[in-house]
Amino acid sequence: MQFLEYPEQLEEIESYLERRSLKFQDDLNRHVSGIIDRVQSEGDRALKQLTKKYDDVELDRLQVPGEMLQEISIDSELEDALVNARDRLHNYYSCQLEKSWIHPHLSGEVGEKKTALDSAGIYIPGGMAAYPSSVLMTAVPASVAGVRRIAAVTPPGEDGMINPVTARALNLCGVEEVYSLGGAQAIAALALGTESVSAVDKIVGPGNRYVTMAKKLVYGLVDIDMLAGPSEVMIIADGGADLRFLVSDLLAQAEHDPGAKCVVVSTSDALAAGLEDELEEQLQGLSTAKRAREALEEYGLFIEVESLEQTVELANRFAPEHLEILTDCPGELARDIKNAGSIFLGSYSPEAAGDYMAGPNHVLPTAGTARFFSPLSVRDFLKSSGRIQLEENELREMGPDIVRIARAESLPAHARSIELRLEENQ
Repeated sequence: MQFLEYPEQLEEIESYLERRSLKFQDDLNRHVSGIIDRVQSEGDRALKQLTKKYDDVELDRLQVPGEMLQEISIDSELEDALVNARDRLHNYYSCQLEKSWIHPHLSGEVGEKKTALDSAGIYIPGGMAAYPSSVLMTAVPASVAGVRRIAAVTPPGEDGMINPVTARALNLCGVEEVYSLGGAQAIAALALGTESVSAVDKIVGPGNRYVTMAKKLVYGLVDIDMLAGPSEVMIIADGGADLRFLVSDLLAQAEHDPGAKCVVVSTSDALAAGLEDELEEQLQGLSTAKRAREALEEYGLFIEVESLEQTVELANRFAPEHLEILTDCPGELARDIKNAGSIFLGSYSPEAAGDYMAGPNHVLPTAGTARFFSPLSVRDFLKSSGRIQLEENELREMGPDIVRIARAESLPAHARSIELRLEENQ
């Protein structure tokens, strides 16, 4: 890990921030654009050929048969854990539902009509790995919002089948439309539609840089959740923080990806002194140690500050995906945090709890985009329509002002549509 002091080494800290920002290279853009164009022009044929090229799997059919999803069985204790997580998340997201409303004080009936999206596509990373948590975190809020059709895409494994744990999670969440598709081609299929895949209104879920670029390119044809990069955590710690907990949480991020960002901001030089040894001890025997070491060597950062107030300054500047606060009074610091995907307070609120079932979503803004993006939620699957119903006397009251504004904008037909009504019954 790199060790810096704030504010003395602010220039180096700014350089780190620049390195972690989202960048979309021209060659990636061209490559993914080509995939999208092929799916648009060739449909299912392109999807099968691209799956053979990138996943080395020959697909006879794209959609996973419903009976296959229902018949898959997994370890009973794991299934119970998935059910418990699903039910807890359902309870959490039920509190996010927004109702239609009428303003109680303005004249006329003016307000918003809230409607669930008709359809949503959820991208679940896959292949040899299982990510049932991504199923839970995308399908549950969509279901709570009332989305009528949820279509899932997930890459096939070597045998052409989707991961059984992922499949069981989809079944437990009531997702019946599932396709053995991954990568940019899966995003293109959801956005454009093919002979076998019907287009959706919105695409959500985590993926690699090809998936992210594809989401960027199809935005406008469909809505997307956000553009996300490698996972990241910032941990604010004082001298009382448990070094073992802190290091375990760093490794929980570092094992995701060699590009994962792991940052500690602390007032304690004792933590800094013991960090490397504790990291080495916990890396021993970790099956993901190679990946974690790469992330820590490239993006691991310890920033020593003079005060806890400075930790808040840096947190708001970084706008991290995950922010853990391991201090005596974490709630006091949290009051001043403006920019973070999710905030974890205290020693027994590790980021891993948020990944699986605590409540708030694990589909989160990265690379500083927490300045303007929010976690995935029920609200992402709802849309608003303005609702206006005015009586004649109410239009007469505001009509002259509307006419003045319309004429100031050189839009006489707008003004005339009001004037005709004002002249009626004069």
